[in-house]
Amino acid sequence: MYTSRRSFLKTGAMAMAGAALLPDSLFAATGNKLKRVGLQLYSVRDAMKADPLGTLKKVADVGYVHVEHANYIDRKFYGYTAKEFKKILDDLNLKMPSGHTVMTPRHWDASKNDFTDEWKYTVEDAATLGQKYVISPWMDEKVRTDTDALKRTMEQFNKSGELCKKSNMMFGYHNHNFEISTKVGDITLYDYIIQNTDAALVVQQIDIGNMYSTGGMALEFINKYPGRFQSMHVKDEIKVPPHDGDDTESTILGKGILPVKDIVAAAAKKGGTSLFIIEQESYQGMDPVDCVKIDLQIMKKWGY
Repeated sequence: MYTSRRSFLKTGAMAMAGAALLPDSLFAATGNKLKRVGLQLYSVRDAMKADPLGTLKKVADVGYVHVEHANYIDRKFYGYTAKEFKKILDDLNLKMPSGHTVMTPRHWDASKNDFTDEWKYTVEDAATLGQKYVISPWMDEKVRTDTDALKRTMEQFNKSGELCKKSNMMFGYHNHNFEISTKVGDITLYDYIIQNTDAALVVQQIDIGNMYSTGGMALEFINKYPGRFQSMHVKDEIKVPPHDGDDTESTILGKGILPVKDIVAAAAKKGGTSLFIIEQESYQGMDPVDCVKIDLQIMKKWGY
């Protein structure tokens, strides 16, 4: 059954409630390993759940050198502590420059004017893995249309950036589609987030596929906010019957309706993008590992 990233994150966020550009040296690669291109492991989520070590080996074998996690629960990455997971990555010659962990308003303790230990541990474990970006890929639904809550959340984003900076990292935000459909006054929520976060502390990881279903055009945002998108989720989309509020789903790069090659080129030239993360969530009957292998080959063909 198809499970959208949005539903996955929303469920994950509820579960947790219960329980400057990167240096070129970070992306140095040798042999047939590509520079500046990585894989969001949500693309192979079922395989990671069943056999994380074997799946990571497959990912490395098809040519990836950078990966981005989407599973951090109870201070463990796919069931492993930060030190354990770091060793697994090192043994496979993989690097993890970024990862996704949802930050919510409850991670800020107003009475202490400080982050909770839970969020401090999140940043600490990210640093242990060698991350450069700590990225939150969701915004609580109650925050989106509450002006005061939004203002507090932007302050929290900037403070998280300050916290991350102490470990030579940056905090980041990853969009879905509601940032385009939700309006704050006469601008989109995404505009509001970009305009009200400090570019020196908070990076924007633009997901070019997520925003498309509600009319967001990545090229327009790149042109409007040059230098603000240090990281990108590279996707292509096809039209499908509506499901979970969307009428598109991701597909192999170059097979869909987005001008992905043009977007990636603009991001590299004008958007300030130095990390391109491939994410494919739907596979049209193909094996996910085969899909992301082809995606990587396409990016290589395009010169990345």
